[in-house]
Amino acid sequence: MESDAPHVDTEVGALRTVVLHRPGPELERLTPRNADRLLFDGIPWVDRAQLEHDAFADLLRGEGVRVLLLADVLVEALAAVPAARDQGIADAVDERTLGRELGGAVRAELAELDDAALADVLVGGRTFAELAVTGSSLVRAMAGPHDFAVDPLPNLMFTRDSSVRVGPRVVASSMGMPARRREASLVALAQRHHPELGVVAPTAPRDPSAVEGGDVLLLAPGVLAVGVGERTSPAGAESFARAMFADGLAHTVLAVPITQRRATMHLDTVATMVDVDTMVIYPGVLEGLEAWTIRPDGPDHLHISGPEPFRPAAARAMGIGTLRAVDTGLESVAAEREQWDDGNNTLALSPGRVVAYERNTTTNARLEAAGIEVLTIAGFELGSGRGGPRCLSCPWERAPLD
Repeated sequence: MESDAPHVDTEVGALRTVVLHRPGPELERLTPRNADRLLFDGIPWVDRAQLEHDAFADLLRGEGVRVLLLADVLVEALAAVPAARDQGIADAVDERTLGRELGGAVRAELAELDDAALADVLVGGRTFAELAVTGSSLVRAMAGPHDFAVDPLPNLMFTRDSSVRVGPRVVASSMGMPARRREASLVALAQRHHPELGVVAPTAPRDPSAVEGGDVLLLAPGVLAVGVGERTSPAGAESFARAMFADGLAHTVLAVPITQRRATMHLDTVATMVDVDTMVIYPGVLEGLEAWTIRPDGPDHLHISGPEPFRPAAARAMGIGTLRAVDTGLESVAAEREQWDDGNNTLALSPGRVVAYERNTTTNARLEAAGIEVLTIAGFELGSGRGGPRCLSCPWERAPLD
């Protein structure tokens, strides 16, 4: 029953359960040659990234949050449902790259692995040098030994992007970048077939247009904002809105255009909720951020109005007088530096209490001055893929607001 399923209705309700992915060997696959294709700005020090992630998870556990690790969820799903193994292998082996014969041989090799080893390959990839299959293949002959027969998923640690929890449902993202498309399908497979997480029913957007979880903010129960920019398309935002209305998960969706560039890849890189009526927001977009308001207008029809300034539109939809903004300072250099370092990307533990990267001292000080309690974590290596505490976490259950 949906009423018994864990709910996530806002960004700031007390966090009860969260899904994280501890970075692992998939990050060790990154080199200067492939980092750009795999969406990393640098080559992370994996051991340090793991220490930073472990500290993040420990902080959450210390706050009473139940932490589920995606690698464990995936292994348990593969063990519980044999068909999940077949689907994971089918998604990972691309015959357009390998050809039919080699692709079939790689699938057969992966099918022989136990659940834990298969999960390692689905996440960490496999190079041609690591394949045990024999036989003649032009693909294999022309490939370098360290080229990927199965691509790794180094962005998997950003669990917010690959799926979206809204109310009692979960929505698998349709990723905008080729390097991340299998990531969303693997996460959906793990969630759907996991003995516990599988009780949350999926909601599917109407078409495969791009929409990513980092662009979706749950402003209030029934009110969602969707960033439209580098990773989420206008068609993706519309498809998402239609799905939300069809399943009764929202009454208003605000489509928010953002600049299509790396520094502002998602809406949550420029603004996140830190209290029921307060956002932290990059001053470079504070006054210029706009919204198109989308509401259902009869069966499968939409009423679309705007654009208008974002904060008044959001406040009206949320039923509050003003959506307060804590900006990250008027000094443009410091604000720009901290926005690049995910200063606006915070994870709310409860209303007025957030986790942020310790390096963003100006932003954190302004939040504290505005009455927001800030708990800090290190993010020197975790941030190399452009993501902060919100990006690193997929809330699976939050308490309803009073």
